[in-house]
Amino acid sequence: MEVLAAGALCWREEAGKLLVAIIHRGRYDDWTFPKGKVDPGESLPEAAVREIKEETGLRIKLGVPLETVSYPLDKSKTKVVHYWAAKVTDSSLEKSKFKPNEEVSEVVWIDAKKASPKLSYQHDRDLLQELIDLYESENLKTTPLVILRHAKATPRSEFPGKEGARPLLDEGYYQAQDLVRFLGSFGPKNIYSSPWRRCLETISPYVEKNSIEIFEKEQLTEDSFRSNPKGVVKLLRQIVAEGKSSLVCSHRPVMPLILKTLAEFADPEVAKDILKIEKLSPSDFLVFHFAEDSDAERQVVAVERHALKDRLPVRV
Repeated sequence: MEVLAAGALCWREEAGKLLVAIIHRGRYDDWTFPKGKVDPGESLPEAAVREIKEETGLRIKLGVPLETVSYPLDKSKTKVVHYWAAKVTDSSLEKSKFKPNEEVSEVVWIDAKKASPKLSYQHDRDLLQELIDLYESENLKTTPLVILRHAKATPRSEFPGKEGARPLLDEGYYQAQDLVRFLGSFGPKNIYSSPWRRCLETISPYVEKNSIEIFEKEQLTEDSFRSNPKGVVKLLRQIVAEGKSSLVCSHRPVMPLILKTLAEFADPEVAKDILKIEKLSPSDFLVFHFAEDSDAERQVVAVERHALKDRLPVRV
């Protein structure tokens, strides 16, 4: 039996050095990274963000995914922990209200290169080295681009009106609500959407929750895609070039071209995996993590896939 958990390696830079946050747990008298079990009905990214807040007082958004760690709890249970890197902003650090408690007695920021001897477990030391390697290769500081297929819509055969006016089903409205915290784990701020109703209804709860604007783009509709596919490519390249935390909501027929375009920003091996991605189901989304520090053209560092139906991420 698997016990699912999630956590993050919280990091920041100070005087040109990479610092990482580690916690001391009085109950076990160990030093480790913050993590915790997934609550019922919770996605792994949501669990990671919540656990970091509870154990360190820090509010974070998730960055590049790290290796998943597994270890036995007893003869019948295995703990599986999904980790992400998470940059901690100055604002988050200032607003942290951590107080020692029964679970976590201390949170310490330490030079990443000096943290390994202090950590109690080998799997944490391995994660730390992964973080350092990403930092030294300039692939740790990333910006997300979320690609979202709209939620479950009324079937074409059951809607007599214009295609652009076809609404979500009740199931789709529930999916749109469930996406709010799920998407919030990555925090996209620039929202680009097809102006067709089912896309706008999918992203509206997230937009309203975060008081941000939707940029409606005709290029993302099925009609525009079929008549002028180059418009989709141009728009995607502009969004990538802007380098901002963003989300694109579109339709199933448009997705293969979106993926093909974004694969151009990845190295050959990652690009090959991107092009193998099977069709997204309604409300499924991909998170493309773009490196911020690269002097060359912006590059995809990692891609992960998420689905409401199983609440599990899949590293592409």
